[in-house]
Amino acid sequence: MRFSLVDRIVELEPGKRITALKSLTLAEEYLADHFPHFPVMPGVLMLETLTQAGAWLVRASEDFAHSIVVLKQVNNVKYAHFIEPGQTLTVTAELISLGDGEAKLKASGTVDGRIVVSARLILSCYNLADSNPHHASTDAATREDLRSQLALLDHPQTEATQTPTD
Repeated sequence: MRFSLVDRIVELEPGKRITALKSLTLAEEYLADHFPHFPVMPGVLMLETLTQAGAWLVRASEDFAHSIVVLKQVNNVKYAHFIEPGQTLTVTAELISLGDGEAKLKASGTVDGRIVVSARLILSCYNLADSNPHHASTDAATREDLRSQLALLDHPQTEATQTPTD
């Protein structure tokens, strides 16, 4: 099962940085087990939120050159506070370097301006066709799907929330 943990992208500067939001609600099914009487976002999902935001930055920075962007390594992870339902995690990821199938990022998550998680991430970037040319069409379809997903996420203000102009 894959969790999409980025609800919205509020800032995206390809090649530089991204700011994304994850609003934690009591409807998140994993909260029933983590923990029933004290629901908090698991640390591994905080880290995954940083990773997903970083992956969107990498994709946008490379104009979707790679169909697969996954976590390869994480360093210096620090957890400072819990995230509870009703709170919004604001994730910022900054690109340190990008090239040779690898992206290095510095990422952090805050709630109400208070750092709750931070880490250095190394993401691996590749195409399925790199190991089997028969997967080129899968790569193309995946990239197109990811472009569509980014178009949905990267609209911080929808028509329903815009202020009408006279």
